[in-house]
Amino acid sequence: MGQLSERSAGAAWEHLRRLPVWLPPALLTVAVTVTGLGSAQLWRDELATWSATTRSPGDLARLAGTIDAATGPYYLLMHLWTRVFGDSTIALRVPAVLAMTVAAGLLAVLGARLVDRRGGLFAGLLFAVLPGTSRYGQEARPYALATMLAVLATLLLVTALRRPSWARWAGYAAAVAALGLIHLIALTVLAAHALVVLIAWWRGPASAGIATPTQPDAGRDRRVWRVWRWLVAVVPVALLTGPLLVKARAQQSRQLNWVHLARLDDLTALPGGVTQSSVVGGLLVGVAALGAARLGRRALLPVGAVLLPVLLLFAAGTVVPLWVPRYLVFVVPFACLLAGAALAAVAAPAALVVVVLAGLLGLPDQAALRRTHEWPRSAPVDYAGAARVIADGQRPGDAVVYSPRHSWLFLDLGIEYHLSDPPRDVLVTEDEVRRGDLWAAECPQPAQCLAGTTRVWLVVSGRHTEPQAAVPGAKGDALRRDFIVTQVWQRPGLTVALLTSRPDR
Repeated sequence: MGQLSERSAGAAWEHLRRLPVWLPPALLTVAVTVTGLGSAQLWRDELATWSATTRSPGDLARLAGTIDAATGPYYLLMHLWTRVFGDSTIALRVPAVLAMTVAAGLLAVLGARLVDRRGGLFAGLLFAVLPGTSRYGQEARPYALATMLAVLATLLLVTALRRPSWARWAGYAAAVAALGLIHLIALTVLAAHALVVLIAWWRGPASAGIATPTQPDAGRDRRVWRVWRWLVAVVPVALLTGPLLVKARAQQSRQLNWVHLARLDDLTALPGGVTQSSVVGGLLVGVAALGAARLGRRALLPVGAVLLPVLLLFAAGTVVPLWVPRYLVFVVPFACLLAGAALAAVAAPAALVVVVLAGLLGLPDQAALRRTHEWPRSAPVDYAGAARVIADGQRPGDAVVYSPRHSWLFLDLGIEYHLSDPPRDVLVTEDEVRRGDLWAAECPQPAQCLAGTTRVWLVVSGRHTEPQAAVPGAKGDALRRDFIVTQVWQRPGLTVALLTSRPDR
């Protein structure tokens, strides 16, 4: 039986060897990320994406000028996408699926260039089975696109350094510019690129770990041109992303007011955060360390692409609130590349066992992230369930009130996304589109705005037996004074109540 298993594994490996190195990781990634793609409903960040991408380009520009400049280019891209494919949950997430699929294929090619074919193949396969690949490959946010572009830019850098030409450097410049527009923080990967370029200039490609086995070392005068070409290639990045960075920095107090300063224990939690599994994250770090030791100088680029962005963001995060683990998802492929190098050093069946083990260890997290994208996963928010309650009991002339309004939970967006004809948002004086914001403006005197309304659907965050009591300020006073609770429904993360006007009102 053991010999039969070995022969089967050997036959499978021979079959994999005959395929293009990028194809198995790409196929596995698309299969994993498509599975359960629409199972988890849109969470708060994706609702922000939906709200932004369904606006006109002019309204998007106004939004970028108010609160979300850093994500503006992604929103514009998604606006064009939704114009063609619609705004269903699956349609909103398909670009992330495609991006992660391409990232896996590109990773395999990069691994084959820097290590060998086996290293690239195992790196791509390992990347495909990580829970984090599914999590961010199933999310209508820019992280999957940033991951793809980070790998693409690094692959193009290696190609341009090995076989310099203006066309190759132009391709690299375009990829890096796109990376900066999609995700500003992902530009920290340029620190690794700069390190490799400088070492290649100073000591030669072999010392930088990017030389091919048969590549002769260019003279010092020729190597200096690579530095200049790299500097020229990053000029468009500065021109395009510089104003975006300045604007985003000015909006930080609103955009990241929920983020705390980084602490040392945040570093230890990072592998579990970016892979969406502490066990799988620990396994990846351990195997990647073995791969780095095996590669020696060839590990410079992937190690730098992992460590330098992490350290730069952590250092900045100790001064200003920037440390968010998902912002660093783009470093995961480079850790997988190092792990692939370690797996390439053992027999193919043993390497495949490690990949399968990583997949099995991540199964509980894979299942959990397909139930909800909220974090923590133990606190889901059932927007769809609350919307169904309203839809089942709604009558003409009904109104709806949300509490809290100005919250990152986006209660109004969550209900409106799931209702084709939502009740009138009675307290809104200026909606979020006209404001160029993510939140609408409410009536300063709620009692006057509620006058004449006989039925109100009250949607409150959290679980409340007396939902009116959970509404603060003048809004709560008006609801308690003029309305009585007719019925209350509890849904995960939300409470829905039907209020009717008092008989003596």
